Amino acid sequence: MINQKRSLFASNVWLATGWAENVRVHWSDEGDITEIELNATPVAGEVPEQFVVPGMVNLHSHAFQRAMAGMAETGTDSQDSFWTWRKLMYRFAMALTPVQMQAIAAQVYAECLTLGYTSVCEFHYLHRDSTGQFYGNMTETAQHVMAGAQEAGIGITMLPVLYNYADFNQQPLRQEQCRFSTNPEQILRMVELLEPWRNGQTEIGVAPHSLRAASTDQITEVVNALPPDRPIHIHIAEQQQEVQSCLQYCGQRPVELLYATQQVDARWCLVHATHLMPNEISLIANSKAVAGICTTTEGNLGDGFFPLPEFIAQQGRFGIGSDSNVSQSPIEELRWLEYGQRLRSQQRNIAQQADWRRTGDFLWQSSLMGGAQASGRKVGSLAVGMRADMLVLDATHPNLCDIAAADLLNSWIFSGNTNLVRDVLVGGLWRVKNGLHQHKMPIEQRFVQTMQQLRAL
Repeated sequence: MINQKRSLFASNVWLATGWAENVRVHWSDEGDITEIELNATPVAGEVPEQFVVPGMVNLHSHAFQRAMAGMAETGTDSQDSFWTWRKLMYRFAMALTPVQMQAIAAQVYAECLTLGYTSVCEFHYLHRDSTGQFYGNMTETAQHVMAGAQEAGIGITMLPVLYNYADFNQQPLRQEQCRFSTNPEQILRMVELLEPWRNGQTEIGVAPHSLRAASTDQITEVVNALPPDRPIHIHIAEQQQEVQSCLQYCGQRPVELLYATQQVDARWCLVHATHLMPNEISLIANSKAVAGICTTTEGNLGDGFFPLPEFIAQQGRFGIGSDSNVSQSPIEELRWLEYGQRLRSQQRNIAQQADWRRTGDFLWQSSLMGGAQASGRKVGSLAVGMRADMLVLDATHPNLCDIAAADLLNSWIFSGNTNLVRDVLVGGLWRVKNGLHQHKMPIEQRFVQTMQQLRAL
């Protein structure tokens, strides 16, 4: 590893209450924070950092889709939409091997680290081979993706996906969906098989894909059998067509159906939740579930705008994710989360509250808290007992040079596109130094080889 020193001193550190001055953070060999010294002074030979913040949590990722970014940006004679994009994604997914999945995962996770994510929730549904058969080990593909996370050094919450139907009313899966096929028994078996992987860097939860792809009875079966501390993620109300299909199926909108049939609580992450009525906003906010907002993907796919001001007015919890991985930058995600709301309302500074007037501060802290909750891991804040996941920002960059700490997050998020993350610590180990990932070259080489193989098909 790059450096085994187990403490860091900084002039300005972002804690749960905001900026604190002259802080020294200590961590253990296992990667947990053991002590936070406030009002500290540098010791002999200790070089102070200027700005340190907790690493961001990426609460929703489909790692394999990183390799198809840019492939669906050519128009057709028909009206392009999420549903036409999905056809291409299905064809692409059919071609991947487990080894290729690992190479792609390592690449995207290394990119995420370099840009400021230090943990990821992987919504993983490519379980079978291209003929629809399980590999000898039914968690083969999940383990390859997790191995990619280990190579990159990112923390991961692996979420095996329950995917049993093609649409509402329990429509059978189509041939192009054969790699996704799982039932409750198989998902619970996967959770059991992945148990030995759990440690400070890795958690295992589950993800019913959607109310289209899993029945409410199946979701209940999985949730009731799952250990009580594990995270549960689900796609919900991403597209208007999905909402209309749900209404035709049962007379309820997706969020209404979910809350009518499940005990939704803080374990749940509702990914996208784009198309909501006022009562559904209240249901999510009151349940303390996390809304998983993936603005760059939602923009890429033409999903629509999440109702952010209405949600935060009810103290709703939210976090951000890279989803299809057209972007791996938490800064771009947060910037466009705010900009989308400005375009929607023709107003400014939407993401703020009475005690968090700086928009950047509110976005960063809210996403840290929501992402940490959705991950089921001890991340998202610099405090004793949490994972030692932190970012050292480049204080020499013109955007940050001589800036007051109080203005840093606003400047970082809303000025320019240069990456201002200099060093990245994950679980007490330096994974990025001076903007370079420690395994950049071998990870990139395997990714390039994988892309050459896929383009030759």
